[in-house]
Amino acid sequence: MELERVGEHEFVASNGRGASVRIGRKGQEGSFSPVELLVAAAAGCALVTSETLILRRTGGETLTAVADAVQSESGNEVISIPVTLSYDLSAVDDPEALETVVRRAVEQFCTVTRTLKQSATAPLQLPTPLQTTSDPL
Repeated sequence: MELERVGEHEFVASNGRGASVRIGRKGQEGSFSPVELLVAAAAGCALVTSETLILRRTGGETLTAVADAVQSESGNEVISIPVTLSYDLSAVDDPEALETVVRRAVEQFCTVTRTLKQSATAPLQLPTPLQTTSDPL
């Protein structure tokens, strides 16, 4: 993943497969804030992980997720990201069994939510100043 500054408070994240996303400050037009990307990653991971299980059992094509960041009082940390999946249960014989399978799959295979549960670290590396040698007088 590579990020490049493209303007004041504007960045573009790109991957090696040709996809990109604009990142900016909260409320900035045409971009996602870093927290919004974190929320989208949690919801997206749950959707990607459960998609085949859900669509195979529901026979439908509609599958959506809604997620939001619950932030601390200071607003400087996310303390929870509730994710709600929505899909049609009208063709499902045993909705409780489907819920069990979906929960298990997301809990076992969704890398993003598993990482969030473990409070992954994000070590920051900064450039080091160039070493200069000085001649003694």
